[in-house]
Amino acid sequence: MTPPVTPAVTPAALARLHAAVFVRPRPWSAAEFAALLAAPSTILASAPEGFALGRVAAGEAELLTLAVAARARRQGLGRRLLAACEAAAASRGARRLVLEVAADNLAARALYAAAGYGEAGRRRGYYVARAGLAAADAIVLAKSLEAPGAAPAADPESC
Repeated sequence: MTPPVTPAVTPAALARLHAAVFVRPRPWSAAEFAALLAAPSTILASAPEGFALGRVAAGEAELLTLAVAARARRQGLGRRLLAACEAAAASRGARRLVLEVAADNLAARALYAAAGYGEAGRRRGYYVARAGLAAADAIVLAKSLEAPGAAPAADPESC
């Protein structure tokens, strides 16, 4: 099911907020957001001051981006958007959520650590030097979305 795009959550509005928040990685265009929103695998959690965008495939979810306007930071919005994205992914059968974060993005890393994400890998020099910033590693983080003690779901690849 394609996420609803309300007047406040248009590809152009998402692109404006993304551009206001991100220098690295480069901000995404309205066309890129439109293509993602049109995909049935996309999940979107949004609020007037932020959004979390991901996708679900084969029992796994990927958080593609999470953006919170500067004036709304440190108020729990990022945590709520992340939790909403996790719930949407789990409702679509995802058993795990993965994401990448720049090694030098300490605020985001603290958010993900507090939410229970653990390091699953590292991509050296993944984020290229840009706008006066040095290149940075991407840290791959992952979190199980399965309830503790729940029986693991059958692996569709093994059927």
